[in-house]
Amino acid sequence: MDHLSPCPANSPPLTPLIFLERAATVYGDTPSIFYDNNISFTWSQTYRRSLLIASSLSSLGIQRGHVVSILSPNTPAMYELQFAVPMSGAILNNINIRLDPRTLSLLLHHSESKLLFVDVQSISLTLNALSLFPKNSKTPLLILIADDTVAPLQNPPPALDFVDTYEGLVAKGDPSFKWVRPNSEWDPITLNYTSGTTSAPKGVVHSHRGTFIMSLDSLINWSVQNQPVYLWTLPIFHSNGWSFPWGMAAVGGVNVCTRRIDAPTIYHAIDTHGVTHLCAAPVVLNMLVNHNRNKPLKNPVHILTGGSPPPAVVLSKTEAIGFVVTHGYGMTEVCGVVISCAWKNKWNKFPLTERAKLKARQGVRTVAMTEVDVVDGVTGASVKHDGLTAGEIVVRGACVMLGYLKDQKATLSCMQENGWLYTGDIGVIHEDGYLEIKDRSKDVIITGGENVSSVEVEAVLYTHPAVSDVAVVARPDDFWGETPCAFVALKSGLEKKPTEKQIMEFCRESLPHFMVPKTVVFLEELPRTSTGKVQKYVLRKDAQAMGPIAARASRM
Repeated sequence: MDHLSPCPANSPPLTPLIFLERAATVYGDTPSIFYDNNISFTWSQTYRRSLLIASSLSSLGIQRGHVVSILSPNTPAMYELQFAVPMSGAILNNINIRLDPRTLSLLLHHSESKLLFVDVQSISLTLNALSLFPKNSKTPLLILIADDTVAPLQNPPPALDFVDTYEGLVAKGDPSFKWVRPNSEWDPITLNYTSGTTSAPKGVVHSHRGTFIMSLDSLINWSVQNQPVYLWTLPIFHSNGWSFPWGMAAVGGVNVCTRRIDAPTIYHAIDTHGVTHLCAAPVVLNMLVNHNRNKPLKNPVHILTGGSPPPAVVLSKTEAIGFVVTHGYGMTEVCGVVISCAWKNKWNKFPLTERAKLKARQGVRTVAMTEVDVVDGVTGASVKHDGLTAGEIVVRGACVMLGYLKDQKATLSCMQENGWLYTGDIGVIHEDGYLEIKDRSKDVIITGGENVSSVEVEAVLYTHPAVSDVAVVARPDDFWGETPCAFVALKSGLEKKPTEKQIMEFCRESLPHFMVPKTVVFLEELPRTSTGKVQKYVLRKDAQAMGPIAARASRM
């Protein structure tokens, strides 16, 4: 059987870029992109434009292994660049448009980015970031992304040295260009910096192989059929849109792109384009629930949510509107959703509140992941499947990153020799094998020796009729070490706002006394990343700045 072995015919490198080639053939004359009602493209046009951009990048000296960065909201150009940049051989680096100039400067310098595509609304940010580059450091070439939907800038900053515009590159490209295929499926395709829930973003590198598998895995997990209508509420710069730029090409979907992400925009897109699918953080679900919409959805709209555990009450309210919510778990280090609450038909018979509680669990590994487990932090052994014994969530499979750019220590710290990626998230496994996140390891509050899950306290607070948004962190306490501190945003238009004491009394009805927040701080809005994750490190600093609660001998 010596002849039964890998050969060029059966082992070409896996890459998600081939999905676009196929889409141009199968779905060539059908819509690929709708943008703000007046701009649209077909799949043959999207393939051609991506190829032309790749050709022009090559003409500018971009080669294999170079990093090309993008600073843009969800525009047609942003979508095309998910293909065009790696088709030139370069590594794709999507950057959060809401970063401050200092962080943007650090990321561009750390990645050694050769070229930066800049949306017209990010010119000022870019100018400030490049001014902070170390002396004698080479800044990236700049390409301007602009379209007719953007109002002229007021008091525009001094012009940056743009070498061309995006449409200029399209016009100059060679349609006969042979796009650069990876030499190995392990070649890097993307560089994504972690989203900023901690103060030290790290550069996550993924391979062509990993993104190929994740793209197909995401479609299977979500049961996405051919030619869906997908609304880009999730920023593409967040972990490459959970792999759905490539996934939509695989199934010939329609990408509805928009610069704005708010409830009126989302509902307008649903009504106008017949949206069937969208991804969103729990904060967006809350936004949709609290919007005054007078008419029900014409057809069900599927939502894949993740990023932080959504409260069951938010899930139930979202589904009552007509959305069908699928809950998943992922992180930048795994390229997308790798644990999902796979739904069982028998659960459909349960009451809405019970279904919501089940759906709030993260679930089981997706089909492409090799293994997922929850392990004891000391022994490394699997925890009991009792829904109570907590441990750290660990995963392994083809979708796990290659590692952190220029940071071997951090890579080895989370990808240990025993073959697991340690996520830093704390969870339990229920008797039926379904996993549920309890907290980030750094967010567990230890009060008088008792572990308090901030997620559990938040879930109770979300059921308060006046609460719109909430986050719970630790505040120093002279007696107990630390106690829960709740930062609360109230719903607008309330006739009577609850007091700190009333919020605490509400929690006492559902929580043990040691879990009840001992401090309640009311805010207009919580600090969040652009993808909806609460920046708890900011709130922890605020709680620490309040100083410790004075010593007392009994719990409240």
